[in-house]
Amino acid sequence: MQPQSVSSYPWQEGRVWAEIDLDALADNVRLLKSQANGAALLAVVKANAYGHGAVAVARAALAAGADRLGVICVDEGEQLRRAGITAPILVMGHTPTAEAQRLVDLSLTPSVVSREMALALARVASERGIEVAVHLKVDTGLNRYGLPPSEAVELGRWLRDLAGIQVEGLFTHFASADEGDKSYMLEQHTLFLSVAEQLDWVPIRHVSNTATLLDMPDRSLEMVRPGLGIYGCYPSSQVNRSLPLRPALSLKSHVARLISLAPGESVSYGRTWRAPRPSLIGLVLCGYADGLPRALSNRGSVLVRGQRAPIVGRVCMDMCMVDLSDIPDVAVDDEVVIIGCQGEEEISADEVAELCGTISYEILCGISARVSRLYLRRGRIVSRQTLVLELGDAVNAPQGVLAEEPLSGRA
Repeated sequence: MQPQSVSSYPWQEGRVWAEIDLDALADNVRLLKSQANGAALLAVVKANAYGHGAVAVARAALAAGADRLGVICVDEGEQLRRAGITAPILVMGHTPTAEAQRLVDLSLTPSVVSREMALALARVASERGIEVAVHLKVDTGLNRYGLPPSEAVELGRWLRDLAGIQVEGLFTHFASADEGDKSYMLEQHTLFLSVAEQLDWVPIRHVSNTATLLDMPDRSLEMVRPGLGIYGCYPSSQVNRSLPLRPALSLKSHVARLISLAPGESVSYGRTWRAPRPSLIGLVLCGYADGLPRALSNRGSVLVRGQRAPIVGRVCMDMCMVDLSDIPDVAVDDEVVIIGCQGEEEISADEVAELCGTISYEILCGISARVSRLYLRRGRIVSRQTLVLELGDAVNAPQGVLAEEPLSGRA
């Protein structure tokens, strides 16, 4: 079976799905890497690649020129390794000492902030006769994870002499890089460079997230690590938008049912919306368990036939209702766009986030695992990821693992 166009695929049988444009994602990676002044690029694919699907995104990012991948925990690294991805993977978050052997078994690069973890890794390295690469995290003012500058220098010097350990990288995380006022970020940057000067034998330094890469590409050092930008979103309204990033994800459903209401009749729990006139209400099979925030109740909109349709009544766990009274010729099975474009209209993740009083990161990461992901190239579906394993995939797959099924070449 050849790759299918989205329009020809029978997703009317499904509830809700996300379409991920791998061409847009690849273009974003290339644009961001071109901005990095020759630095290597680590693609951040934590949190299921910000809701886009870690395995498919990791493959596409690497094919587009990413040099490494970044995750937050060992489980996320293992998911990529089980999928056959061999590129270097940095575990950017805290890892318990008990996970040292698993880190080595999976060839993951840990962030180290304690002697205890370093010694545990060194013991495993000694048993295997290998050297384990680590990155040292410096906390320069985010006050979240990492060591203060003086302690980082002390640990770095100690690690240099520890058999079996190679300090490959040194990094920090900025607290306000996406704000117009860069003064605090520059203070952090100066602190970081003071540590780097004292540990000048460490080959890779990295500080640049998407915002820093967009606004201050001269701070790229040896490696950059964009996250949100890879997915085609900008971290805030205050960052430079001269780089034409394209959103990779659209969230879609369809009209499952149409009902007519008389004036005064209500919709959904709590009867928070009542029809002000004879109204046509559409049932959309996407709710807050899928990633449609309940905060959009009586506030948000969706796109149907290229027009905005308001969400009416409370968003439910598995579905919502929309007012279609002003949309001519609407029918059951019509496509509903929750995030993305339809015709000349667009509902962006930023718009949804603003209505909910949050950020696009949370909206994208909130798209749940039960939402099927369709991966597109040149507008045609090349693979899909579902919560339920296909029978052929289930034979050798661990229970509960998301199945990613290539469509080309299938009978």
